[in-house]
Amino acid sequence: MNAAPDEKPWLALVGIGEDGAAGLSPAARAALLQASLVVGGRRHLALAGEFPGARMEWPSPIEAAMPEILARRGEKVCALASGDPFFYGVGTLIAARLAPEEFTCFPAPSAFSLAAARLGWSLQDCALVSLHGRAFARLVPAIQPGARILALSWDAGTPEKIARFLEGRGLGAARLITLEALGGPRERVRQARAEGFDLADVDPLNLVAIELPTSPREKFPPLAPGLDDALFETDGQITKSLMRAATVAALAPRRGELLWDVGAGSGSIAVEWARLDPANRAVAIEARADRAERIARNAQALGAPQVEIVRARAPAAFAGLPRPDAVFIGGGLAEPGVLDGALAALGPGGRLVANAVTLEAEAELLARRAAHGGALTRVAFAEAAPLGGFETWRPSIPATQWRLVKPEAST
Repeated sequence: MNAAPDEKPWLALVGIGEDGAAGLSPAARAALLQASLVVGGRRHLALAGEFPGARMEWPSPIEAAMPEILARRGEKVCALASGDPFFYGVGTLIAARLAPEEFTCFPAPSAFSLAAARLGWSLQDCALVSLHGRAFARLVPAIQPGARILALSWDAGTPEKIARFLEGRGLGAARLITLEALGGPRERVRQARAEGFDLADVDPLNLVAIELPTSPREKFPPLAPGLDDALFETDGQITKSLMRAATVAALAPRRGELLWDVGAGSGSIAVEWARLDPANRAVAIEARADRAERIARNAQALGAPQVEIVRARAPAAFAGLPRPDAVFIGGGLAEPGVLDGALAALGPGGRLVANAVTLEAEAELLARRAAHGGALTRVAFAEAAPLGGFETWRPSIPATQWRLVKPEAST
C-alpha cells in the first residue's frame, strides 16, 4: 500500500559521484546521515564514508532488494546511485513501486553531463547510449556523419571493443576519448583513433566519447526506411527495398509499439520497424532455423537488437506472444488460420498489412477485403536496364497490399 498523501517522504534517492560525500549537498548529506538503512553498490557505500545507518549492497538483480526496502516503509531509508538516479539509474525501479510523495531525489551530475563539460560538447547535440549490459548494436542508429556519441561503458574492455566495432564498419578514422573515474581524484581523459586503438589500463568506470568522421558517406546507414537490399544478409526471401519502405509506411509505426513480422524471412520489416526508435519492439516469426539465425545477424548488424525471434510456424507461434500494435504478413498467407489469428490478436486500432505476389494469395486478400473492409493497393516498380544498345524498363513482380485498421468493438 502507498503512504498517505500528507506523509513526508521516507526514502531518499541520493546520487553520489566520485568525489564522495564531500560532493553531496547539505540536504543529500542529511538524508544519508538520518537513514536507518543505506542501500547502494559497494563503490557507492565506500564513497559515502561513515554514517550511522545499516548498510546493504544492491543484490543482483537489484529488484531483489525491494522487499527489504518496502518492509521499512515509514522509516528513513537512503538509496545511493551513480550520478542522476533517473538517468539510466535505479530511480525508475524505485518510482515504479512507490508513490511520488513517498520519496525524494537528490541527483548529482550524470556521467554524460560530466563528459560534456570536460569536452565542451553540447549535450543536446550528442547521442547518449548505454552499453552497460546492452548490445553494441545500440550504437548503429547513432552512427551518422560527424556525429558525437557519449557511450556509457560496461567495463575496462568496452573502449577497445567500440574501436574494433567501428573499425569493422570502415570507420577507423573515428576519434575515441576515454573519460575515466569522472569527478574524482582518479579522473583521467585520453584519446585515440579507432584504427590502432592502443589505450591501456583503462579504469573499469569509464565513458567513451566518439567523434565520427563525415566521410565516406556510404558507411553511414540512412535514417529512412527502405535500406539497400545489399545491407541485409538474405537467401532471397526478403521484401525488397522500395516495397519495404511502402510497407513500413503502411504499418504506420509509432514510438514504443510492438510489431509481429509473420513469415519474416530475412527479418527486413522487423529490423526497419525497430530502427525507427529504440523504444520500438518487433517479434520476427520464422519457422526455418537458418532464416531465424540470419534474422538475428541482420538485427545486430543494422542496429535493431530489440527484435525478438520466435522460431515456429504461424499461427501456432502466436500463442503466448504479447498483443501486437501492428502485424505484417509477408509469407504464409495460404496457411490456414494465419490471417484469422493475426486479426484476433490485434486490439482495437491495431493495423494489419499483408502483401501478396501470387494470384492465390491475392485472391485471399480480395476475399478478406470484401469481408472486413480496409484498403487494397496494387504496387509495381520498374528500373531502367539495358536492352541491346538502348535502355528499357525492367518491371519487378507487382504486389497487392491489403491494409486494415481494426475497428473499435461495437457496443
